Amino acid sequence: MKTETRRTLVGVGAIGFALLLGMAYGVAFLRYEVFPYQLVQDFRARGEPTHGPWSIGIYEGDTPLDLAPAEGVENPVLTALDVTDTDAVFVADPFMITEGGRHHMFFEVLDRATNKGDIAYAVSDDGRSWDYQRIVLDEEFHLSYPYVFEWEGEHWMVPETFEDSSVRLYRATSFPEEWEYVGNLLSGYRYTDASLVRHEDRWWLFVTTTANDVLNVYHADELTGPWQPHAMNPVVKDDLDQARPGGRMLQYDGRLFRLTQDDYPSYGLQVYAREILELTPSSYVERPVRDEAIVAGSGSGWNGAGMHHIDAHLVDGRWLAMVDGRSW
Repeated sequence: MKTETRRTLVGVGAIGFALLLGMAYGVAFLRYEVFPYQLVQDFRARGEPTHGPWSIGIYEGDTPLDLAPAEGVENPVLTALDVTDTDAVFVADPFMITEGGRHHMFFEVLDRATNKGDIAYAVSDDGRSWDYQRIVLDEEFHLSYPYVFEWEGEHWMVPETFEDSSVRLYRATSFPEEWEYVGNLLSGYRYTDASLVRHEDRWWLFVTTTANDVLNVYHADELTGPWQPHAMNPVVKDDLDQARPGGRMLQYDGRLFRLTQDDYPSYGLQVYAREILELTPSSYVERPVRDEAIVAGSGSGWNGAGMHHIDAHLVDGRWLAMVDGRSW
């Protein structure tokens, strides 16, 4: 009888341990996207006939901090099915730049065969209806978050290149389709979602890590560097709600704002705004603009499960925002 009891206790203990182990793995699977997270995502994407997990939409508002789906626009405006030069799982991370009266949107395309992101672009005359063009940047490593901007008469791009352990700078040799690698702004770490802004005659670079829970700031006199770490790094730490950048740095109404993506309890839920009150090489102070998110998952459709990116521009007196959303 004692032996049977012992066997029962051992069995119960083993079941309890297995349950705890399964729960821990489940949390890691959703929060840190451990194996086989991407395989599951790819499988689900194959069964999604409309747009895949991430797609791109257009929002608008009287201010860049008050946005809603743009009137007269049928979101999403770009999906994986619009990509014509590769079999895409999804499109995401849209950044816009206007040149010669036309709007150009650059974004990540995740290639199904390689499970690697490339950078593609689309064009629009009104910022609302978009035509896919082609992939313009393809490296041996993953690319996403193509932060494009204009400086001193030239077009520049800083895409996410964490697999290369770098923050790389590209310059357009023939805008918008041809880009050349200029050099690394930062090297030696898996940096994600680098976001730049020229503020008070100095360049500032905000970047997180693959853990999504810390924010580091760097500064430089010139775009090409050398870049120096902020004295208070990390300026945000242990915060999955607010650390990771969620789109273009925003200069509005004489103030500087940082957009942040909420990654807790799962990745890419919504985007908040935080106002930067103090920014010098030795000091940093920011505060939330409001408790509510600027954009968030709608509960159904193309952005039902979450949104994690905003790039807002003043177009014809109204703020037009490139956004993305995930359907599950």
